[in-house]
Amino acid sequence: MTTAPRTVRPSRNARLGTLALLAWSGPHPEEGRDVAFLLAYSLGDGEGGPEGAEAAARELLDELGMPAGTVHDPDHGATLPITLLLEGGQAVLTMPHFNVQCATPPQWMEAAQAQGGANFIFATRPWPEAVPGRPLTEAQLQAFAGDADTLTTAAHCVLPARRLRR
Repeated sequence: MTTAPRTVRPSRNARLGTLALLAWSGPHPEEGRDVAFLLAYSLGDGEGGPEGAEAAARELLDELGMPAGTVHDPDHGATLPITLLLEGGQAVLTMPHFNVQCATPPQWMEAAQAQGGANFIFATRPWPEAVPGRPLTEAQLQAFAGDADTLTTAAHCVLPARRLRR
């Protein structure tokens, strides 16, 4: 007896590949204060390459209740299954099946604490050039995070921040 070959689809995590987190701050155009931004993105190094990573990111965003291409009102972040913890110069993002963290510059931490959270962007478009631990220039950040394709295919919300109780 023979069996038919079957296709085994890689898990979403395997297709997403490396999930990275990047924090930066910049001046608010109307309020004269810094605003904290937090960008989650895949390096596109998972099974299926960049296309597989993009599809996996879209599936994850659907599961989280913030579909790709959407901008959610500030209160929506509080109802998502995502938490942002600020501690010891680190931003720690926790969501179902993932936990990712990054070091933050002091001005980012000050801005995040002042606004009580961060403007969160989850890009579906992979960014293989932005490998954690390698420095990025402001021009590289602007070219990716400011690109219309990146912004219109990402999900956006304001995530409230938590701190450890002492």
